[in-house]
Amino acid sequence: MMKTKGMKLILSVVCVTVVFLSVNVEAKKRCRPLLEKLQNIQALQRSGYGLKKGQSLRAREDKARDKWWQCERSSSFKTKSKSKKKRSKAQGNSSNKAKVTYKKSRNKKTKNVAAPFASKQRIEVKSKYPREKQFAWLHFYQRPERCHQPKSLTTFAFCSEDRLMQQAEFEHQYVEPAATD
Repeated sequence: MMKTKGMKLILSVVCVTVVFLSVNVEAKKRCRPLLEKLQNIQALQRSGYGLKKGQSLRAREDKARDKWWQCERSSSFKTKSKSKKKRSKAQGNSSNKAKVTYKKSRNKKTKNVAAPFASKQRIEVKSKYPREKQFAWLHFYQRPERCHQPKSLTTFAFCSEDRLMQQAEFEHQYVEPAATD
């Protein structure tokens, strides 16, 4: 009597586990075409393209990733058939991403940017030297006049070499300030 109740309990636990695992496997199979589409778009992004094509690929990748992720996360997600209805641009997704639009006016293109950054994370600007040493380097370095806007490769090479020589001289002359307690 006790064995049959224990066996029934074990059998029911095994059945429930199999059902949940089969639902997960079925969801993976259902989402596989969306993942393949995302990977195809990413493969296209690795090849060469221009500005418009890059923006188009980025939008397609974002859309494909969102669909795939939604499919992975929900068990009731259904893939759409081939006859899709196009959404109007006014109904676009309201995400935190920067949106860039171009307006044609006579022969110029003007760029309207809704948000300067797509991320709200802080930006860290790092320099070669710590704070006091950086100030000393900026005070020490004297850029030659012709290096403000180099017009040729030889001038650019001269400017790079001059900067490296001044940097080596700065490193040789710089003395660390004494630490105060």
